[in-house]
Amino acid sequence: MVITTTVTGSDEYVHCTFASRYARDPISRFKMPESSMPKEAAYQVVNDELMLDGNPRLNLASFVTTWMEPECEKLMMSSVNKNYVDMDEYPVTTELQNRCVNMIAHLFHAPVGDDETAIGVGTVGSSEAIMLAGLAFKRKWQARRREQGKPCDNPNIVTGANVQVCWEKFARYFEVELKEVKLQEGCYVMDPCKAVDMVDENTICVAAILGSTLTGEFEDVKLLNELLTKKNEETGWDVPIHVDAASGGFIAPFIYPDLEWDFRLPLVKSINVSGHKYGLVYPGVGWVVWRSKADLPEELIFHINYLGSDQPTFTLNFSKGSSQIIAQYYQFIRLGFEGYKSIMENCQDNARMLREGIADTGHFEIVSKEVGVPLVAFSLKDTTRYSVFDISESLRRFGWIVPAYTMPPDAEHVAVLRVVIREEFSHSLADRLITDMKKVLEELDQLPPRETTKVTRVNAVVDETQSGRRGSVHPVKKSVSQAQREVVSYWRRISDKKTSGVC
Repeated sequence: MVITTTVTGSDEYVHCTFASRYARDPISRFKMPESSMPKEAAYQVVNDELMLDGNPRLNLASFVTTWMEPECEKLMMSSVNKNYVDMDEYPVTTELQNRCVNMIAHLFHAPVGDDETAIGVGTVGSSEAIMLAGLAFKRKWQARRREQGKPCDNPNIVTGANVQVCWEKFARYFEVELKEVKLQEGCYVMDPCKAVDMVDENTICVAAILGSTLTGEFEDVKLLNELLTKKNEETGWDVPIHVDAASGGFIAPFIYPDLEWDFRLPLVKSINVSGHKYGLVYPGVGWVVWRSKADLPEELIFHINYLGSDQPTFTLNFSKGSSQIIAQYYQFIRLGFEGYKSIMENCQDNARMLREGIADTGHFEIVSKEVGVPLVAFSLKDTTRYSVFDISESLRRFGWIVPAYTMPPDAEHVAVLRVVIREEFSHSLADRLITDMKKVLEELDQLPPRETTKVTRVNAVVDETQSGRRGSVHPVKKSVSQAQREVVSYWRRISDKKTSGVC
């Protein structure tokens, strides 16, 4: 606590930095305060509120990096005032970005020589990267349709229902129909056969996910490439593939080097990856790379010169910080291939240990696969007493943030918990989580069956919302799963949006 003094004539005023002493009135929340306050007091006020946030290290919901080496943090802070878009003023930063693009392109087996320049750009996370890749596909498709004298006003993208919400944003923002392959219980990734069946002459690309946010599973891009190649040959179409490798792009090359999912497959024209996930950089930085210059329409590239020289740019954002790009380059040269491989192998080992510990409780069924992103997704075998949502809420008492969510259509009746294993999630933390989870399960096992408690209330809510009346509830005997399905179905009809956009 810092105390400042102000002397006015013979009076001395003591101001404590805690808001309860310095600010007699509440700090304004929605309007700028009329007067100033000492910097120490402002810091204390903000810092005190931030104490109520969760601990990022214990946030097992997120794929995003929450720890970096102090040396890298120093580099980031020293460049926090650099605007990346000022390429002429900060040419070295621009060069570091280009080096990162080339390193990623070679990692993904892009057909570029050692002295060639790869085609790609740094973005603010994979969301912007997906927007840029989608725009490139849309413009390429439109140009091809115009040359053929065909209409180009009804483009679509084929994906699995397990895609992250940024794909829905792209479709809505840029007026592209999103055709989703529905999931089913036991299979929570896109079926390549069903995806290719949905492709038509208006399909601008098929998006495959290397590391589903739901279960961490890799989709079969190689099979998709084979099936789509055959369909293109039969129809005369030229439908390409984009790989959303936001989570798995910095995992597969190091621990599954023989897995063919990248530019080794001819139809893969672009790939995005999140540097702030397993690229091991603080948020937010992403990357998108193209197979060749021909896959990025020139009309999407803008040239500006008012910052000092001709600067080509292809981004949705203009001004953005340089820190994350510099941090990405630091990680590449600091760790190298060997370092990344070691970290990803360790993450997989910790995921395996956690998976075994969760399975040993006897309460859960593991729904994630061993091959994929290092995470553990699991569902309850018995939901008569409590749900995965109850477990998630109870774990917060120990500081753990473990998300619970339902699967997308047509598997929305399946609800799971998911733990993402990052570099900073150690073996000891995994052991601690298992211990705390066992305590939670012991407490919840003492509860009476939900058939006589929660189900009645859930049924009442369903009956009430469907009838539009309050005060006259007539519970109907329904199973837990039936009641859950009705609640989910009702709210989805209202919201008309995905409820499983987990990050």
